[in-house]
Amino acid sequence: MNLEMDIFSIISHGGDAKATAYKALDLAYESAFTDAEEKLKEAQEQLTKAHNTQTKLIQAEINDEPVKMSLLMVHAQDHLMTSISEISLIEQMIKMLQRIHCLETKLS
Repeated sequence: MNLEMDIFSIISHGGDAKATAYKALDLAYESAFTDAEEKLKEAQEQLTKAHNTQTKLIQAEINDEPVKMSLLMVHAQDHLMTSISEISLIEQMIKMLQRIHCLETKLS
């Protein structure tokens, strides 16, 4: 196991997931909801990659393989959890934008 590479993988994929989710939100503001849904799927794929790496590290620790705790590891975990939280919020914001769009369309 290359711990440093795994840590950077979590940071990279978590960051990519969050950035892609924000692109989805921008698309939703433009009422491009189909494109926004595609971006959310891409974000979830990146999030899954980060989460799979995290799971690999957890399983290693469970199997008595030493996993060194470092500031970088803490940063990776923080980065991933923040990404998960923000993506969940962005998904809800997009749903609200869809409802607003539907209501505005009915009033026009």
